[in-house]
Amino acid sequence: VQLQASGGGLVQAGGSLRLSCAVSGDTFSDLAVGWFRQAPGKEREFVAAMRWFGGSAVTANSVKGQFTISRDGAKKTVYLQMNSLKPEDTAVYYCAASVYGGGSYPPSALRMYDYWGQGTLVTVSS
Repeated sequence: VQLQASGGGLVQAGGSLRLSCAVSGDTFSDLAVGWFRQAPGKEREFVAAMRWFGGSAVTANSVKGQFTISRDGAKKTVYLQMNSLKPEDTAVYYCAASVYGGGSYPPSALRMYDYWGQGTLVTVSS
């Protein structure tokens, strides 16, 4: 599985961005795709994830109601819609794929993701 993240950029506080993660290779039945972020000087943290088949999703409490994950199966792309952005949302955002997406909900633990894209930088100015 290969992943290509895009859509980052500079946005003012209160603005919106939509990140895209293009998935190539096998999209097998237990695949899950997630978004993580890493702010300067901080550990990488979970943001949201979605099962490739079935579509069930999990969103971190810190961004619930603010960020939405979705998928376009025909385009093999997973999106992260980010609204009401705050300076603390500034980070490099990574998309990743897990082979452990066969449960009712996708995993949220970083260690469950084996395939990673290159990251896209989101900068929110105050």
